Amino acid sequence: MESALVEFAITVHGIYAYFHLKTLNDMKFNTAMPMTLKPHYCQELVLYKEKLSKGYLQDAWRHLERAHVLEQSYPYQHSEAHWLMLRFGFMIKDWKEIRGHILRLFAGGVKSFVGKIPVGNTGGANVPPLLPMEIPEDLQQILNSNSK
Repeated sequence: MESALVEFAITVHGIYAYFHLKTLNDMKFNTAMPMTLKPHYCQELVLYKEKLSKGYLQDAWRHLERAHVLEQSYPYQHSEAHWLMLRFGFMIKDWKEIRGHILRLFAGGVKSFVGKIPVGNTGGANVPPLLPMEIPEDLQQILNSNSK
C-alpha cells in the first residue's frame, strides 16, 4: 500500500513538474522596452506633461492612455504609467482612479513581465483591467514597426 502511494505521489509530482515547466517555457519574459519604441513612449509622456501644465486635463489623460498602450508589455514603463495615472487621480481627487491604480501598480508590472497583458487596454480605472481594446491605428503602426 505504501509503495503504491509513493508511486502515485511521484507520478503526480512528475505531471505537475511537466506542466509547470511547459508553462514556463511558453511564457515570454519582457524586461526592457526596445530602444526604437522608447522615443514614441517618451513623446506621449512629454505631451502629457505639456497638456497638464496648461490645464488641459482631458488631453493630458489621453496622452497617458496612449503611453499605456505603447508600454504595457514592458514592466518598468507599465508601472511608471500607472504611477503617473495614480498621481493624476490624486490631483483631480478621483477616488476611483486612485483605488484602481493602487491595484494596477501591484499587478500590472508582473503581467507585463510574463507577457500576459490585455492588448490595447488604455489603463484607466474606467475600463476593466483585463479587457483587451482596439489599438488606435497610429499606435498600431508604431507597435508593428517596433516589435522585437
